[in-house]
Parts: sequence; C-alpha cells; structure tokens
Amino acid sequence: MKKINVITLGCSKNTVDSEHLAAQLAAAGYTVVFDSDRTDHSVVVINTCGFIGDAKQESVDMILRAAAARRAGRIERLFVIGCLAERYADELRAELPEVDEFFGVRDWAGIAAALGAEHRTELETSRLLSTPRHYAYLKISEGCNWKCGYCAIPLIRGPHVSVPFERLLEEARSLAAAGVRELMVIAQDTTYYGLDLYGRRRLGELLRALCRIEGIEWVRLHYAYPTGFPDDVIEAMAEEPKICRYLDIPFQHISDAQLAAMHRRHTKAEALDLIRRLREAVPGIALRTTLLVGYPGETEQDFEELLRFVADIRFERLGVFAYSEEEGTRSARTLRDDVPDPVKRSRVERIMLLQHDIAREANLARVGTLERVIVDGRQGACYVARSEFDSPEVDQEILIPAADKRLMRGRFYTARITAAEDYDLYGRIEA
Repeated sequence: MKKINVITLGCSKNTVDSEHLAAQLAAAGYTVVFDSDRTDHSVVVINTCGFIGDAKQESVDMILRAAAARRAGRIERLFVIGCLAERYADELRAELPEVDEFFGVRDWAGIAAALGAEHRTELETSRLLSTPRHYAYLKISEGCNWKCGYCAIPLIRGPHVSVPFERLLEEARSLAAAGVRELMVIAQDTTYYGLDLYGRRRLGELLRALCRIEGIEWVRLHYAYPTGFPDDVIEAMAEEPKICRYLDIPFQHISDAQLAAMHRRHTKAEALDLIRRLREAVPGIALRTTLLVGYPGETEQDFEELLRFVADIRFERLGVFAYSEEEGTRSARTLRDDVPDPVKRSRVERIMLLQHDIAREANLARVGTLERVIVDGRQGACYVARSEFDSPEVDQEILIPAADKRLMRGRFYTARITAAEDYDLYGRIEA
C-alpha cells in the first residue's frame, strides 16, 4: 500500500482542505501521513499558500526541496495544490518539470483522480485530522466578497460561498464522535456566513447549534470581519457557556484615512464602538487582532494614531505585518508602494515592543487565578495546556509540571496560574 504525505502550508483553512482530501484518499486505500519534515514517501502532495510574500516563499522552498527528492528517486510522484498553484500554475510548470501536476483551490476532484481515487460526494463532510484528535477547525465558508485593497484572497479563492448549515452540523457531529472537544470556527470572514445561501447572516444561529452537539466543550471563533458584525453573535457569546471568551477580529488599522484607502468599509468610531460592545457583553473576553503597517500613503500621523489605539485598547493578542505589494490587488493596481522598507520594519517593531509590555502585564494579572484548561500534550518535563483565552498554534500556552500529576491529552482540568512570562504562563492542577 502506497503512502501519501500531505504537506500543508499556510493558514488553518488550508489545513481543513488537506484533511478533506486525506479522507478521500484514505477511502481509496492509501495510507495518508502529514509530515512536513519528510519528502521521501511514495507520493507527496504539497498544499501551498499564496497570500503574502513570506508565505509564497515558504511554499516555493518546500516545492524545490520535494523536486530535489524526486530527482534523487526518493519520491515517485509529486503534486502541488492550493493557493500558489491557483495563481501561478503556468509559471511553476515551466520552472518545475519534476512536479507531476498542479491543481488549484477548487479542483479537489482533479487531484483525487490523478491519484487514482474517485471523489466521493458522500465523503464531503469526512476528515482525516492532522491536528491532535481533541481539537479541529470547522471551515464554514470559502472565498470573500470584501475585496480589501491589499488582499489577494478574492483573486485566489473567489467570492464568498457558505457551506450549507446542516452539512456543517453533520461535519461537527462527526468530529465530536471522533473525539474532538474544541471546534475553531474559521473562514475568510466568519461573520458573513449565510448571506449568500439564506439572505441573512446565520453565524449566531450556527454557534448556538454547535453548542448543542454532545461532546463539544469549547467553540472558538476566528476571522471575524468588523464591518456589519452581527448583534446576535455577541448575544450568543454572552449567553452560551461553551463559546470561548475569545475572538479573532482583524482590524488592520484605525486611522480613517488608512481604513478608507484599504477599502475596509468601517470607520474608527465604528471599530471602537464594536470593541466597547464586545467587552461590555462578554466581560474578560480575549481579543486577538492583526494590524497592517506601511500601506501606501500611511503617514507618521496615521501610524501614531494606530500606536495610540494599541495602547488604549490593550488587545490580549496582537500580530502586525508590514505591507507587501501583491499583484492583481487594488492597491497594486492603483497605489504606489511609497513607505520605505526600513520605515515599515521600524513600525512593526514599535508596535510589537508596545504589545510586549501589554501582554506581560496581562499575564501577570492572571497569576493566582483558577482557569479551566485543556491539555494539548507534553514537552519534556511539562504538560502543555491552554485556557479558553488561547487558540492552538497562534497563542500562548500554560506549562504544568509533569511530575505533579499524570494528565491526559484532550482532557479538561482546573489549573491555578502560578507564574507568568511575556508570552507563556505556568500553572498547577487543582482539580
């Protein structure tokens, strides 16, 4: 039986795509592994990212590494799929003859057929998890309608397409039956969910329905676009104990001039009002955001306004990126990339220095508190756990001495926070 190694790069949405593909391949009799450190299996499938420069380079580097393995005879067949292949298939074919074929983000039937597997519609909700079995991502829609000035996702993934409500519940029930206890709800924009299929936003209803599924203990919401944020989602977060007090909501900027230039479709006042409503309705909520600096036309005044925003709001989690021009986007077509790279890097560093202090103070304030945690695994002398305020892969961890008590991966415990660092916490199990 041949092994297929599915290597996934980029975001959690790619992770879900790879897991669906893996289920189709496993049903066709293949043994599927997920191992980005090895390129010596019979067949290698690389699911690529094409979002920003660094991600594209990571994908290209992995393809080159696999191509070298193919030339050396360590791989029999090599396929490249996903966002990079969607955008640059012709260029990649010309440069990489070692790759058997390239498939974009929509041609799952094509890649399955190339591997001798029939794409079976009855398996559309099936997944072969690449994450630890106690948590999984639930992708509720594909594509995006917003067309922000800097973003290539609508060019790659197309317009917003919601997954039917009942199909999502079927998939979530299947995941719960397989042992999943935490669901991360994801999409390019989760708050837009339902508009195309039902004529109204149904994210609030979906969150409540997920909370009714036996076995699911935590429901976590990612990638919530600020514009038109549904009131019923805030109500669900306030009322449903299974919904984590956590929200990933990318604001990108706060200067009205920059928001308009980016085509974000909301104002500073609207952003501040949304944050106020979230924190009033869900006390203690951990807000994660991403910011973009160095966008064309960003002045020092714009940046100082952003810096004050970070200082005033004190986001619990924050990431910041420097603008890079992506061909085909509105900003690449109509604006000049006029902020020098050294200025971009300086602005990234200034925000992260400020956020460093904010994160440290927030962590120190948690010392002594009791928190419900889930154990993700063990590293050396410590178990690695998380609270409802932290998502896997992207947020901080709670380290618990393994010598104290034997803990089980995927189980929930009560831990007392005993110490804090800038981006990690330490604790001991109390119950």
